[in-house]
Amino acid sequence: MPTSRSPIVSLHSGDHQSLSHSETPGAALEPRSVEESSVLDVFGSQWANIVLETGFSALNRGDLATELTVLAGDIADALLTDPFSDEAGFRTGVALVHTRLTDVVVLRKSSQLLSRLPRIIGRASPETAVRMSMLIGALGAGFAHALKEQTVHEQETIHSAVLAARGRAELALRASEERFRAVFEGAAIAVAICDVNGTFLDVNPVLANMVGEPTSAIRGRSVFDFVHPDDAIDMHREVFDKLARGEAGRAHVEKRFRRGNGEMGWTRLALSLVRSEDGSPDYLVAMGEDVTERHQLQHQLRHQALHDPLTGLPNRSLLYEKLDETFSRSRHDGRIGLLFLDLDGFKVINDRLGHGTGDRLLVEVADRLHATVTKRGHMVARIGGDEFVVLVSDSPGLDDLTVLADEILDTIKKPIKVDEHALPVNASIGIVERPIAGTEPAELMRAADSTMYWAKAEGKGRWRVYDEQRSEYELFLYRLESEMAGALDRGEFILNYQPLVGLEDGRIRGLEALIRWMHPEYGLLSPDKFIPKAEENGFILELGRWVLQQACMQGKAWQLSGAQPFVSVNVAMLQCTEGDLRADVLTALEHSGLAPEKLQLEITESAMMGGPMEPVAVLGDVVCEGVRVAIDDFGTGYSNWSALRRLPVHDLKLAGAFVEGLRPREGSLVEVDTRIVGTMISMAHALGLSVTAENVETQEQATRLRELGCDAGQGWLFAKPMSVLEVDKLLAANGRFDTGF
Repeated sequence: MPTSRSPIVSLHSGDHQSLSHSETPGAALEPRSVEESSVLDVFGSQWANIVLETGFSALNRGDLATELTVLAGDIADALLTDPFSDEAGFRTGVALVHTRLTDVVVLRKSSQLLSRLPRIIGRASPETAVRMSMLIGALGAGFAHALKEQTVHEQETIHSAVLAARGRAELALRASEERFRAVFEGAAIAVAICDVNGTFLDVNPVLANMVGEPTSAIRGRSVFDFVHPDDAIDMHREVFDKLARGEAGRAHVEKRFRRGNGEMGWTRLALSLVRSEDGSPDYLVAMGEDVTERHQLQHQLRHQALHDPLTGLPNRSLLYEKLDETFSRSRHDGRIGLLFLDLDGFKVINDRLGHGTGDRLLVEVADRLHATVTKRGHMVARIGGDEFVVLVSDSPGLDDLTVLADEILDTIKKPIKVDEHALPVNASIGIVERPIAGTEPAELMRAADSTMYWAKAEGKGRWRVYDEQRSEYELFLYRLESEMAGALDRGEFILNYQPLVGLEDGRIRGLEALIRWMHPEYGLLSPDKFIPKAEENGFILELGRWVLQQACMQGKAWQLSGAQPFVSVNVAMLQCTEGDLRADVLTALEHSGLAPEKLQLEITESAMMGGPMEPVAVLGDVVCEGVRVAIDDFGTGYSNWSALRRLPVHDLKLAGAFVEGLRPREGSLVEVDTRIVGTMISMAHALGLSVTAENVETQEQATRLRELGCDAGQGWLFAKPMSVLEVDKLLAANGRFDTGF
């Protein structure tokens, strides 16, 4: 029930009054469409027919249908109104009672019909399903509230009759007793008269029927013979004793009672003290109603709101409720564990075999999880689709959770037979185990969710444990990804250049453009930090065009200053397959005025030879325009020499791993590596290609490469990547390096 309610119109204050036209809380909704109004009219008529089958209403069928149509409209509006409020459900429950529809069967049938309302009006969704459950719960609360008001009124009437009968006893004892007996015997609620010790003096037939024993078997027995043992002490101390001592005149309680057959029920009681002429306590009048069915219905509605209808497992709402309880009740040094599980390949089963098969698979998986997890005293919930969460409220440690994860994987991986299909099942599990202090439920769920995706990315059918450093790094990458486009607009990307040096004369033949990101918080970032993400999300197309334009303009500026090196630009496969590389190159050359032969494009060996043929075709078009092409990191991929004869390539950039082998070290096979590099250089020359060695760091490496006929070298022996200003100074100083030959 909501924490506050609008004033309730009294059932006894006059004719029936509509409660369905109160303003709906939250933002104003758009006017209702003619189609939706028509659907609600039909729904209201159907609702009226259903409830009139069960009970009597103060309204005729037409007026009742109109009233119920408006109530249904209020509830439909509440499904989409933010912030959400369940007031419409509460008002609907009150209105049902005010039309004299007080039978609990009316409440049950109304709840069942309303549960279908989101689908009928086309607003079905997980969120509206949860809201509908809360509205139906509020409906029951409003129904109970109004029924209580009605009961209290009847109780007051009976109490007044008792007092009136006693006051007129001396004048018309017999008439008074007859009138009292008529009210007592004919009341629609249970009535009992007790002495101040709690002994029944008389009970009416309704009470006898409620407890399932004849009136003669009840008279002379104690009230507490019929009270649930767990409630007896509180009822004594908080209610009965105060009335018996005259410290209170009346009290209202809702307690469990015992029937004659041993079953337990719920009753709402109103106890009133009748005093003697001297004001001392004389006897007690108890009036009540059996609210057992209402309690059962409310319990059922709560269960539906907190459990998954397909598998019967707790749902997301109950999981978060249990998480909140765990965090609020735990010891200061307590620990908590969470296993986030997602089935592998479930979508394929759903798509190929149908949702019916998928649902049966989920039910079987849920049963296996429940059997495995609950025997350990833990909770398992289905939070949506094929995702399940195991909550370990008092974690004994990470080792126990990994053992449980292994047991879960072993349990569910056994094929599940659905019709003629034996379906293989596997899952990926993310595990989080940590102290409760210093964490929050939402944070715990996010960590477990992301860890599950690590397990899935690493091959599925396994578990992984949360790693804070990895999570922080992924957050770092996510931030970079989200800031890339803005960084380009803000001018945060810059180009450094590393010389490609001729090994015969030390002259700078070319300058490779290497992108850097000057991040305002993280400082200078190398391309390995952001280029993979740029390739993954497609931003490399825009970034690649920018690099081409900047490098070509800088190359033209160096030409104008009298220098003649070409500029070399790295190209990603995506620029060849999804972009328009030829157009981008021609645009950059045209805007800058750089001659085509002064531009070299570098593409990795794996992209050139191991992928689709688009890069070869696109680069062939570029070569036709006069642009040079080099294969970067050659030797680390396919090294298909026969294919090289047909590729539009001018230069091979020998991978640094081969050059590293030319550096003498203890136990190294320098001579073997020397022969391999020499062979690769000779074969490249035989194909008419030049060779550039990468990662040249020592004079000895440079000497060996020169002796083997390598054309150029690139590496820290000559220069690290430099700013444009540093390159300008180098070119102005004659643009040569001392190779030591």
